[in-house]
Amino acid sequence: MFTNYKETLEFLFSQLPMYQRTGAAAYKANLDNTHALCAMLGNPEKEIPAIHVAGTNGKGSVSHMLTSALMEQGYRVGLYTSPHLTDFRERITVKGKQISEQEVMDFVNE
Repeated sequence: MFTNYKETLEFLFSQLPMYQRTGAAAYKANLDNTHALCAMLGNPEKEIPAIHVAGTNGKGSVSHMLTSALMEQGYRVGLYTSPHLTDFRERITVKGKQISEQEVMDFVNE
């Protein structure tokens, strides 16, 4: 059980090297793993309203603009982006706020 944020991230990155991949190594030609994970979780994506932003350039800007517009309309918005610049928590926001170090530790411990 992790009680230290730094150790939690070290474990996360060591166990899930895809968080460190860049360039050609990060490319996967199909969604087989994603479909398998969704099926294993009971296909929650079919029940959760979501917008998936994809493409080569501008995803971060578009995602942040959509988040801002939806929040202005009163929606509770969660946003996941990758990669992060200085802290892993930059990747995950809910209602415009980064998740806490404790929430990262709780998720990894679970």
